[in-house]
Amino acid sequence: MSTPQGPKPVGLYPHARRVGQLLFLSGVGPRVAGSDATDSQVPGLTLDKNGNYLAFDFEAQCRNVFLNVRNILESNGSRWEQLVDVTVFLTDMKRDFHTYNRIWAEHFPENAPCRTTVEIKSLPTPIAIELKCVAVVEGAA
Repeated sequence: MSTPQGPKPVGLYPHARRVGQLLFLSGVGPRVAGSDATDSQVPGLTLDKNGNYLAFDFEAQCRNVFLNVRNILESNGSRWEQLVDVTVFLTDMKRDFHTYNRIWAEHFPENAPCRTTVEIKSLPTPIAIELKCVAVVEGAA
């Protein structure tokens, strides 16, 4: 199930897939909803024609990836509060983890889902964060 409320997938996969009461989200990045991998519509990121950073704001990417996840959840019958597990991929743990952790705490003051955070070498587009999520969906399948 793909939705225009999320960034276009980078490959042939849906934004989400429901199995019973669970909704599994494919990896979600911070690109602006509706944008595709060829767009440079990443909040907080400006690149020159050679792909070099001109501006980088991890907090803007972090906030937008949360917005994208929320929108994908809601368009597939779930809600932010129904997240049960989140895997976080960061391209630079040392630089970005403290910011991510702070913004996570703002969005989950209570009853946070389980979370695993891993550093990876790169992501398929010039983004610094991606989330892989599982949420509960209420009602019959």
